[in-house]
Parts: sequence; structure tokens; C-alpha cells
Amino acid sequence: MGAIGVIGAVLGSVAALFVLIVVGAAFFKGSSRSETSRPIAIPTYEPSERATDDDEPSPERTRTEEPTERPTDEPSEEPSTSEPTSRPTERETQEPRQTVNTSLKNNSMYRAGILPRLRCPAGNASIFNHSQLKSLILKTGKCMDRAWKPILEKQGIRFSAPNYAIASRRGRGACGDYPQPGNIVPYYCPQNNTIYASTSAMARGNGNARGYGQIISWHGGIISMMAHEYGHHVQNITGLMNSWWRSTLDTSNRNAKLALSRRLELQATCFGGMWMRSVAASYPVSTSNRSRLFWFYGQVGDHPGYPRDHGKPVNNNRWFRQGWTKSKAYQCNTWLASASTTS
Repeated sequence: MGAIGVIGAVLGSVAALFVLIVVGAAFFKGSSRSETSRPIAIPTYEPSERATDDDEPSPERTRTEEPTERPTDEPSEEPSTSEPTSRPTERETQEPRQTVNTSLKNNSMYRAGILPRLRCPAGNASIFNHSQLKSLILKTGKCMDRAWKPILEKQGIRFSAPNYAIASRRGRGACGDYPQPGNIVPYYCPQNNTIYASTSAMARGNGNARGYGQIISWHGGIISMMAHEYGHHVQNITGLMNSWWRSTLDTSNRNAKLALSRRLELQATCFGGMWMRSVAASYPVSTSNRSRLFWFYGQVGDHPGYPRDHGKPVNNNRWFRQGWTKSKAYQCNTWLASASTTS
């Protein structure tokens, strides 16, 4: 029995080490998604690598009215959530906060309020032209900087813009190949604060994976996905990502880890919806294109047979709409939302 116990202990240690390696790889490879059209919802609570011959892009540092109609495909059922006892208030001055809360549920960024309405005209860029789409991604990235910087700094959060590496086909970044084999999605790498993307994969697909451009040909679909990746950068500089990672390490239950991942991803989708609303008047996002965006987010997410790490399509739809319609940072607090809205 003594020998059997020793063997059991050794095997248990090896298994635990394997789990930590797998989870670590998942955190540092934000793009390792296996679904063809997942990005990396609407509650109403009021909380108180090696490059190829295509491109070898180096990360590029960039400082570079809501329609009244609701889309016909909008889910009729509103998810239920619990209401915290207090609602954060916006600060009156531009002075940095002495203490920044980096927790998931009470993060200082939730006091940031609404994104400023900015001019960010997209023009007629074609998503099927690499140079045009890359230029649009970098241009709108600068608009995202202009939107997020002032409201985060007002809460004492140190702002820094992300880098971009945009390939025409494929490349290798600090967190792995982009796109992953049989995948199309861009990814944000917290290791070097860089957003990686392949324009051909996003527009035309990759292997058997449909491209975003095959779901919605209007460039607003892809740019909203880039706003989602930018949302991960916001999570990183506000401490949300570190807090998520610590919570992930603290649980050994696979389903619990996936549930945490879904809340992280759906929050980024909500942030993306906030930004698209902030530039809707000048982008512009017409009533019909707004409805197309809402429909688009009902097509992306976790599908049967794939890891449940990004949320069901219906919840991607709800959280994008949440960011658009509620349009305030605290309304994207997925960590207070019910499990049904983050499944």
C-alpha cells in the first residue's frame, strides 16, 4: 500500500503540472481559438512568431445617433441579473486616483462612464484589399485610443496604446501564429500589448473556417472585432486581465475556468459595442448596418463541438447590444451578470 501511495502522489503531481501548463498556454495565446467565427449579450443591471513570405510585420505603435428602430432578430427575453447595492459615480476632476481597484467586480474602470462621441469616418475601404483594410484597422485603432484614453485616465488608470501587427496572410507573434491553422480570428497578446491579425483570414476565411467577410461584407463587422481585441487591451491595462488570470489559477475545475474565460470574452465584446456606438454618427453606422451588426454577433461564438470559452452566439449578440445601447463602462461588468447571460 505504501508503494501504491507513492506512485499515486507522483502521478497526481504530474497531472497538476500538466493542467498549469495548459492554462498558462491559453492565457499567453489569446488567439488560440478553434471556432471559425468566434470573436474572442443584454443585462439591465445598474451596478453602485516565424513569419512567412507574405508579411513579417513588426508591431506598429499607433497613436495613430443611435437609430431608434430595434432589429427584427432581437431576442425577446432579457436576461435577469442581480443588482448590486451601489452604483459607481464619475469623478468630477481629471486628477489621477490615488488608489486603483483592479478587481473583476469593482474595478475602477467601471466609474469611467460613457465613451466620448468622436469623429472617425471609415470611408469606402474594401475588406478584401489588404492595404485598404490594414489602413482602416490602424486608423480606427487611433480612434479607439482617443476614446478610451481620457475616460480611463480620469479614474487614475495609466493609459498606453496597443501595438498592431497586421499580416496579409500569416505570421508569428509573441503569443503564437496568426491566424492559427484552420482559424480566422485576430488575437491580443498581453505579453507585448500587441493586436495580431491576418486580413485575408478575416475577410476570406482560412481552410474550412468562414471569414467574417463571408458573414458580413461591410467593413464594420471586422472593425467591431478589432474593437473587441482592443477591449482585451483595456482589460489588460485596467488590471481586469490579471485578476481573471489569478482567478483562473485558483480553480482546478475545467468548467469553472471556461466560465471565467466566457465572462472575459463577453466583456470585451461589450467594450467593442461601446466603441462602435461612440463613432456611429461619423463612421457612419446606418440603421440598416446597425441591424446587420447585431445579426452578425448572433452568428459568432461557441458552437457545438468546440470549447465553450467565448459564449453562445445569443450571448455574444446580447453583450454587443449591451455595449451599444447602455454604452457605459459599468454596464459591461460581466462578472456581476447571471450565469445564463454568460453561458
